[in-house]
Amino acid sequence: MKSIKTFVAVTALSLVSFGSFAQSITASASTLDGAEAKIAAQAEQAGASYKITGARVDNGAYLSAELTK
Repeated sequence: MKSIKTFVAVTALSLVSFGSFAQSITASASTLDGAEAKIAAQAEQAGASYKITGARVDNGAYLSAELTK
């Protein structure tokens, strides 16, 4: 029974640590390409890869992304 509790605790803690690597960022520019370039620069500075999670184009382009390591 003790080993089951230990396994559950270790599993829960490992899931928390994997989730802590994700970071949300945003960028805006006059074009989508410009906003993505800013996202890419932020990802490179953080030493991470990125996944675009949202985009909007009004008077300019707005992107949100998630950084992952």
